[in-house]
Amino acid sequence: MISRIVVALLLLPSCLLIPAKARAQDVPGIEICTVEKTMERRTSCLQSNVDFLQKTVTKLTADYQQKLDAANRQIESLKATSAGLQRSFDELQTAQKKLTEDVRKKTDTPAAAPKDGPK
Repeated sequence: MISRIVVALLLLPSCLLIPAKARAQDVPGIEICTVEKTMERRTSCLQSNVDFLQKTVTKLTADYQQKLDAANRQIESLKATSAGLQRSFDELQTAQKKLTEDVRKKTDTPAAAPKDGPK
């Protein structure tokens, strides 16, 4: 009796050092349920598979929703940048047209040439 208690006390610290995931008997994932003989164990196995798949789908949905939201924010930012560039382009085009018209007016107006200069 005392030897059992001593052995239990010696093994207890080593059990506490093992991480919680290593101690768990069920590893999350898809299990093959056809190997189970009893209906209760097969049902439990199938329910475990369903739970795993639901958690996986929920996690993936959240991950991809975050990616979509980030992409939408980037698209909106690019739209704003594009609109700003379009405004700058329109302003430059307007300035270029005005400059072209000013140059034409200056070339169309003949310079005042002296009619009667010293002979």
